[in-house]
Amino acid sequence: MSELINNSEKRKNLLKHLILQLHSGEAPEQVKERLIQLLNSIPYNEVVEVEQQLIAEGLPEEEVLRFCDIHTAVLDGSIDTSTAKSVPNGHPVDTFKQENRALEERIKRIELIFQKLGIATEEKTNNYLLQLQYLFNELSDVDKHYLRKEYLLFPFLEKAGITGPPKVMWGKHDETRELLKAAREALSHAKGATKEELATVISLVLQPALEAIEGMVMKEEEILLPMALDTLTEEDWYQIYVETSVYGFCLIDPQEEWKPESTASKEPVFLPGNAIRLSSGSFDMNELEALFVTLPIDITFVDGNDKVKFFSHSPKRVFERNRSILGRDVRLCHPPQSVHIVEQIINDFKSGKESKAAFWISNFKGRFVYIEYTALRGKDDEYLGIIEVTQDITDFRKLEGDQRLLSYSSKS
Repeated sequence: MSELINNSEKRKNLLKHLILQLHSGEAPEQVKERLIQLLNSIPYNEVVEVEQQLIAEGLPEEEVLRFCDIHTAVLDGSIDTSTAKSVPNGHPVDTFKQENRALEERIKRIELIFQKLGIATEEKTNNYLLQLQYLFNELSDVDKHYLRKEYLLFPFLEKAGITGPPKVMWGKHDETRELLKAAREALSHAKGATKEELATVISLVLQPALEAIEGMVMKEEEILLPMALDTLTEEDWYQIYVETSVYGFCLIDPQEEWKPESTASKEPVFLPGNAIRLSSGSFDMNELEALFVTLPIDITFVDGNDKVKFFSHSPKRVFERNRSILGRDVRLCHPPQSVHIVEQIINDFKSGKESKAAFWISNFKGRFVYIEYTALRGKDDEYLGIIEVTQDITDFRKLEGDQRLLSYSSKS
């Protein structure tokens, strides 16, 4: 096939012809062999173009989806990805790949348990089944990985005119979700099964779920992600990055932050629907308001300029607050005899000498009250203000022994 090396159009035409032959069932082993030979010299983007063309020319998406597993077996490790771009730590592609490594690690552990089940005693078998239940529950975290692709990555590809691969992959996501659901259901009823019955469950239910996840890992890393890196701008990737925490991460908690140097974008603070984004998730404004009202502690925030900026307005606050204090210098919110303590806390926190100060009152209207002041510092340890947290701990001080059974409190 040396005549194809520098001829993209001929490569794609031949690949298209071979895939159609494979789909029609013509000498599958011989066709697969020719496909592998061709794929050793064809860039990943041409594989995607051919799939896109087949869908555009009328090959039903269901048909492409039905034979997708055949493609996976043929393409695995055979596509040339040497031209794929590298990405820095924290980039959305880096996160996708870290998640894939975590998925593969769980799959290896599961397959090791499969091997042990064949020679395990009854007691060991039950233990292994519990481990499998736990690991398959962990694998179900892949749903967040797929959701980020479906709702963050795919829309940018579609805007660029790449619609075929996302549609096929979305279909495979749904298949994998169903396979994982079936696997969890089978494991929930597997206790007491014979070794023969377990072998059947493994081969017909559990193994297909693992193969589906592994197949998608290959498709992502050899086709989807390199193609996306060639297609999306850094601005696109940054939008994906800042929205990622809305859907959550799969099995990992990334520590690296990423912001492209070339983009002038600022990270948006608000999501659609008047929700606010934080580094570890997001809240609808009504949810955030309800959270601060419901928390069993009172919170007051004094900003870096010593102004009262926020307080939680729980109906059971220990110390009364009203909105007239907002914007007021915190020194003016305390009686003269205690202002010197407030001043010292502010100075010690600002200088970095201290970061926490605690007080408690043993009899405030018959209650034991704990008050803690904590310096609020940013990512670079810059001083941002002070958080005051107050809590009525009277009932906590009375606790003894353990409370391990469910018991609803009658107190409202």
